[in-house]
Formats: sequence, structure tokens, C-alpha cells
Amino acid sequence: MNIGINASFLRKPGNGIGQVTLHFLTELAKQVKSNRSLRNHKFFIYTEDPIDIKLPKNFIVRSFLPFYRRDDLFRKLLWEKYSLLHKAHRDHCDVFISLYQSATVIKYIDMKHVMIVHDVIPHACPEYINNLRKKLYWERVEIGMYSASSIVAVSEYTKSDLEDKLNIKATKITVAPIAVDPIFTRDVVDDEIQHVMQKYNLAYKKYMYTGGGLEVRKNVDRTLRAYKMLREQIPNAPDLVVSGKLLPHLAPLITDVEQVVYDLGLVDHVKILGFVDQVDLPALYKGAQVFIFPSSYEGFGMPVLEAMTIGTPVITSSDTSLREVGGDAVRYVNHDDAQLCDAMREIITNSALQEKMSYASKERAQIFSWTKFVEKIREVSTI
Repeated sequence: MNIGINASFLRKPGNGIGQVTLHFLTELAKQVKSNRSLRNHKFFIYTEDPIDIKLPKNFIVRSFLPFYRRDDLFRKLLWEKYSLLHKAHRDHCDVFISLYQSATVIKYIDMKHVMIVHDVIPHACPEYINNLRKKLYWERVEIGMYSASSIVAVSEYTKSDLEDKLNIKATKITVAPIAVDPIFTRDVVDDEIQHVMQKYNLAYKKYMYTGGGLEVRKNVDRTLRAYKMLREQIPNAPDLVVSGKLLPHLAPLITDVEQVVYDLGLVDHVKILGFVDQVDLPALYKGAQVFIFPSSYEGFGMPVLEAMTIGTPVITSSDTSLREVGGDAVRYVNHDDAQLCDAMREIITNSALQEKMSYASKERAQIFSWTKFVEKIREVSTI
């Protein structure tokens, strides 16, 4: 059997889908090495840029671009809809796996198409399709989802979105939760913690942390308002650390954190780190008293699971997929600044509660694994 895999997002390793792509391939390679029957298949890995990943001999990497090479939505559409399809047909793929929702439409009846869908953000947050190019691209992504033989949703919430918002039949959709980078599953040693604390000028267990992106739907501004209320109640409250790229030119989709911090008079108590390398994140989570993630829409919620895996207490929203990730291990809040402030205060002033939440989070995080995820994709794909 020949299996084609759209691994385009390998070129964006800091992106959530980039992480899923990398760890899917890494785990699939492990399963191929340990399963003799899988070695009889050929896996064609399609990328836009050359990659540097050690893969088994029966993995064939094909890197290519369409005639139009500017890195924008038009190139993305050409690559997904035409160039990719041509390569998969030429390689006589029996099964094609799209590792994200895309505009690819398989026209050949002898090629099964399995598409992983992470979210349907444009339906929940229409502001994300704020120009004609984005609108046209998303329309073609919807066609891609409708035409796929099978869909794998990363959460029950995403599955319900596909049913309710796109009218895709439930019988076509399978749910397979994703996991986190394995660097979060190992113990964070003292040397790593000390290095990261020094690198970002932080004090271990003397700060609260919010990260996972500065998009408006992440509600970082709400976290800052709640933090201001907290400081009014507890003047010596820990500092708040914020990570994420500051991209004002993407407004209104991105929160201008610097401006909000200035307007709230929190300049002396909020540290904005900017982009944080993936390798530094385990120690950054570990050093925080609590991780705050009051997002209003998530297809899964990987930052919540990262913090849980490390054992950092989590405050998050009760919306969308986040309850599926957090279970009973995290503290949920609605869209109310005062309630978020109350949750912050309760956790930072109660070391016993922190310890209890830490233990529960680690236990809960163990149910998520890349092994289960890849096995489910293989099952749906009949590999």
C-alpha cells in the first residue's frame, strides 16, 4: 500500500499544527520500525521545504512548490489543491492523509482521503476571514472537508462543530485527541530551571504565567484586567508573565499587550517575554504558580495540556474543547474578570490547593498520547 501524507506544516515547528505534524511522523516512524507488516508499505511525505528528520527507509520525502512561489494564501491553495494532488496521483497513493483541514480534494475513486480537522475557527470567529483571499481559501477548505472520505477531529467539540456548523455527518467523523511534545513529559531538572529563570530574569515560583498566543480570542486582555484587580486586593501578588509574539499589524486579531499593560498601569508588574523557544517552555511552566488560559475558542487546547503535563495548576475557560482536556484537574471560569481574579487569588494563596491541582493535572495528562493518536489514524485509514 502507498500512503501519502501532507506534512506541509513541518516548516512551522512553533505552530500547533506543526507540532502535531512532527510528532505524528515521529510516532508513525516508531510504529513502522516495530511492526513488520507496516514495513511493506511506502509512505510518501509531501512538504513545501526540505526537512531534516530521520525516517525509516520506506518513507519517501518529496519537497516541492507550485510555479507561484511567494509564501501566501494563493501559493498555499495551489500547493494543496493542485501540486499535491498531482504528486499523490503520480505516486499511486492508495490512502492520502491530510494532517490539517485543507483545500485538497481527492478526485480519484481509488484513493481514500483521511483529513484531520483541528478547528473551524472562521465559523466561530468570523473576524478571521477579514478579506477576500481568506474567505475564498476557507470556502475551498470547507469543500475539502466535505469531500474527504473520513475526518478525524481532535476533540468531541470540534466534531460537534463539524456537525452543527458544516452539516457533516457524524458517521464520517472519528475523534482522536492529540498530545504534547515529549519534552513536557520528562522531569525538568534544576539546571534547566535555573537557566530559564536567568534567561528571562524570573524568580522560581514567584510569578503567574499566561501564554499560548496573543490572538484576541485568547483573552489576554481579560487576564490582565483580572490581574489588576488581584493586585488591588493583594498588593504583593506575584508578577504576571506573558509570552507570545507582538504583531500589532495583525490587529484586530492580535491583542496589543504592551498597550493594555500601559493603560492598566501594570508596567512594573507584568513581564512580556515575546516568543519563547519550545525548549524553554517546560521550565517556564514549572516555575509558575499557576498557568492562566481563558481562551474563548479552542479546537483542542494544547497549552493547557502542556501545563498539566508539567504539573502546573491551570485556570482556563469552561468553553469549547477545554473541559475535554482539563477534566476535573483544572479550575474553570466563565467570561467574567472578577471570577478569574477570584480563581487566581484562591490558587496563589493556597499551597495545599496548588499541590492537589498539580497531582491531578499530571494524572489527567497521562491519558493523552501520540501512540493512541497515530493508532486511531491508522485505524481510520485502514493502514
